[in-house]
Amino acid sequence: MNASQIINDNMTLEEKLKAIDAAMQAAQQQADDDAKQSGNTSAPLDPASLTICDGCE
Repeated sequence: MNASQIINDNMTLEEKLKAIDAAMQAAQQQADDDAKQSGNTSAPLDPASLTICDGCE
């Protein structure tokens, strides 16, 4: 997830928090949809996992 695509310097703190919340909800919905298609269930996403690059995990 690229933070610069979600928030920018012209946003208020409240707008930034709402944008982050919306991005988290969208990521969880995508994980739920992917799991449902494969016949599995998804766990809640850890917000920290969205802030680290795939190679660093």
